Amino acid sequence: MAYDIGLLSLDILIAPVAKATEALARLDERLARSPVRDGFVERQHFADAAAVLWLEGELVHLEDLVLHDAHMDIRTPTHELTRAHAVLRTRRRIFSQKPDWALSRDGFLALTSRSAAMPAAAGQKNREAEGAETAFVEPDGRDDAEDDLLAEEFAEIDAVLARSSKILSGADGPGRKEETSRRDRPEPQNGLIYDLDWNEEERLAEWQDVIFETRDLPVVLRAAILLGAWSDIEVLQHATWLGPLFCAALLRQEGFGPHLLASLHLGAKNIPRERRRARTKNDRLLAWLDAIHDAALAGLKEHDR
Repeated sequence: MAYDIGLLSLDILIAPVAKATEALARLDERLARSPVRDGFVERQHFADAAAVLWLEGELVHLEDLVLHDAHMDIRTPTHELTRAHAVLRTRRRIFSQKPDWALSRDGFLALTSRSAAMPAAAGQKNREAEGAETAFVEPDGRDDAEDDLLAEEFAEIDAVLARSSKILSGADGPGRKEETSRRDRPEPQNGLIYDLDWNEEERLAEWQDVIFETRDLPVVLRAAILLGAWSDIEVLQHATWLGPLFCAALLRQEGFGPHLLASLHLGAKNIPRERRRARTKNDRLLAWLDAIHDAALAGLKEHDR
């Protein structure tokens, strides 16, 4: 089912789009010549990762996240802290790549942990989708260079446990046929954790269609529409924070902020939930435009400080 963007009112949208565009341009221009740019970018990564959990109703202290990232925890890491750290690693990974990597086929499949068999969006149908080899990336980011040795050991243990579980359950016994209906799904099929009827591949393709349909719109307006579409479609069951990161990557790809990855979660903190979840699409769109604007303003204030 195609996502309906709806009618866009130019009279209502032109001022918020111009305001957000100006703020992003000012921030990028200031960072282009800033002697503290690298430190500022790192601080934005940490602040946005903490904002992700804040938006979900959880509190992660920035100091705890810094200590956890440096492997200097003063207490046992909580589940919320490890999730925030996963967001932090993903932001760093996107920023370390070329601006157009995140929304390319390889980047999109890697970040969402999809297999190469995932259907391509309408805008990518002309590309050579079949035969592409994409490495599977663990959702918790264990492919980081800093954890290579430990990750290899855990991978071996996991492989042994997986084989043992199959043998004990009879899945690999003689005469048994391996089930293929869900073989290529990237997430473990645990009905207590995952909704088995939730077709993420179809939802991802629907969101990618919106990327293609909005290609001729101003990039800031396009990012706001994609933010709203990601929330309305409810693309992923658990990694809902990936949508704003994709939109931030789009802004960077189109030249708005090549020196940083916009902290859209940080900007969304200043927007009341009632506005972000408004009944009409135009109201939600205005809220996301204000979130982009507030993210740029927050970056300018933090840089000045």
